[in-house]
Amino acid sequence: MNRALAAAASTLPGHCYTSEATYARERERIFDRSWLYVARSEDIADAGAFVLLDSFGESIIVLRGDDGAARAFYNVCRHRGARLCERETGHFAGAIVCPYHAWTFALDGSLAAARNMAGVPGFSKDDYPLEALAVEEYGGCIFLNFAAEASARVAPRVTDYLAPLARKFERWNLAGLRRARRASYAVAANWKLIAQNYSECYHCPVVHPQLDELSAWDSGSNDLEHGAILGGPMRLRDAHETMSTSGAGGRAPLGTVDADDLRRVYYYSLFPTLLLSLHPDYVMLHRIVPLGVANSIVHCEWLFAPEAIAAPGFDPSDVVAFWELTNRQDWHVCELSQSGIASRAYKPGPYSGYESMLAAYDDHYRAVMEL
Repeated sequence: MNRALAAAASTLPGHCYTSEATYARERERIFDRSWLYVARSEDIADAGAFVLLDSFGESIIVLRGDDGAARAFYNVCRHRGARLCERETGHFAGAIVCPYHAWTFALDGSLAAARNMAGVPGFSKDDYPLEALAVEEYGGCIFLNFAAEASARVAPRVTDYLAPLARKFERWNLAGLRRARRASYAVAANWKLIAQNYSECYHCPVVHPQLDELSAWDSGSNDLEHGAILGGPMRLRDAHETMSTSGAGGRAPLGTVDADDLRRVYYYSLFPTLLLSLHPDYVMLHRIVPLGVANSIVHCEWLFAPEAIAAPGFDPSDVVAFWELTNRQDWHVCELSQSGIASRAYKPGPYSGYESMLAAYDDHYRAVMEL
């Protein structure tokens, strides 16, 4: 724990959590330029498979093309703007057909057919492809970016963004893992409060006695202390093998995880909205979706090795139940923070030495926002 990072640092001003103007600037400075985790590759495993996402009021289709590439398009027909798709997930049978006038788009976004438009002067199908967003896959994760030009993005490529974790992605074989469970939570709190709460365990003895029983609240250290990706490991107590209701594992380690990493859990916040937890025998992802200045949705996913999932009697309930409890404890205190910060009595307070990653998070946020 790098206490020097927290020395003389204090929490962000209240407007960062309550101001509509600040939230609008965050969209411009952060969410329109950053790589955002949106789905697992397995969600669009085959050509034509798609998921429908909502981000800041924009409806986005993420699909698998005939060539195997992941693509993302605004869910807007190029004819008169009708929504092309209404289902949250499904499969396009070779093309995307608008339900209004049957304009038909290929899976690469090109306009394949436009009824009765052949005789329209100056009309060319080449001029009306679907509006695309940048999409990249890494470690079995799909990321999209609203910035049309690479030069406008915080990181031009996902590999640049995730470079500090490349070795971890390989060791835990993230690309080969499969989702066993998922859950979604509505949280009446600003998106940053959720990420910040995740990034410190100063609160754990008070809020998470069950967690502290498995992994001591002050056992953490940080191997990434600056920039967009922050965090590091906490140690499991000697009597326990993993983070679950019993503390018992019973599953083989993931990938090439061995030695000291069998006794560690790595926690990383990936600015702006992905939280990554690397356990010896599973991986947990939290995807934060801002709904407004004081409301968010958190999607939680639990990933395991395919062979573990296929094993007779596989049941991840011990892991899911533990984190269901922990998650709800966290959301409650995040909501308490949101309510308190909205008060006229709120003033920035000092960080403890155990909140150094919050000071580092705030530094990065200020730099991106140019505060």
